[in-house]
Amino acid sequence: MSNATGTPFTVGLVTMRSGLLPETSLKQGIELIREAKAKGADYVLTPEVSNIMQENRKALFDLLATEEDDKSLKAYRDLAKELKVHLHIGSLALRATPERAVNRSFLIAPDGNILATYDKIHMFDIDLGGGESYRESANYQPGETAVISDLPWGRIGLTICYDVRFPALYRALAEAGAAFITVPAAFTKKTGEAHWHTLLKARAIENGCFIFAAAQGGKHENKRETFGHSLVIDPWGEVLAEGGIEPGVVLAKIDPARVVEVRKSIPSLQHGRRFGLADPKAGPEHLHLVRGSA
Repeated sequence: MSNATGTPFTVGLVTMRSGLLPETSLKQGIELIREAKAKGADYVLTPEVSNIMQENRKALFDLLATEEDDKSLKAYRDLAKELKVHLHIGSLALRATPERAVNRSFLIAPDGNILATYDKIHMFDIDLGGGESYRESANYQPGETAVISDLPWGRIGLTICYDVRFPALYRALAEAGAAFITVPAAFTKKTGEAHWHTLLKARAIENGCFIFAAAQGGKHENKRETFGHSLVIDPWGEVLAEGGIEPGVVLAKIDPARVVEVRKSIPSLQHGRRFGLADPKAGPEHLHLVRGSA
């Protein structure tokens, strides 16, 4: 169930505070990625929307570029090549059509080539009360495909922020062999205080995988407050590294053999069953086993 080589490596998580302009966010990101590499990181992950934190639709679309023309992506690809590091840009806001953007994650190889991209599937459309509400679907089009890629140390699954509330996605990635799953995020302060640690630990435990969650933190130029607390969590649910709300870097040594050990100890990935309604007229309390999962 896992594709882990057993070769240890060091992960570096970058906490950022993206601003209203891609240029200033890029400068911050480059400095922190360099710091992570200098401290020994083999793989570096940045947060969701590493290029811009902008709620105003017109201002956002005035600044967005396509993937082919985006200056931040080009700079990060050059940086990965210069530093010879696996660089994972948690996500960039990019123009997909004149009316819609995408929230896209980029896994970049040490030669600067893009290994994988992932478009955030689940849109953050919620009302938190007190006048705080978000409609991600107003500006962004959702992705439709789960993505997994191979690193020198094992297989990695890509998710973004609000995806963490949908465990079926994480189970699918784990069943496809992911030893590590990424959750770059811009969690709000309110939801982060309530659920960030619990959700990430749950995804790690139930799938026997490492979770890498780089976060936005603090009060942004657009007045939005994000929770921060970048986290590295092991397959047993133990926190190996945690950041604060200020921009910075945290590192952790990752032993992929731990995935094999935990999944052997609790082989829940092999024991999963699928349930469905036996008779639609019988009501939701009447469920039956549809099929097993090897």
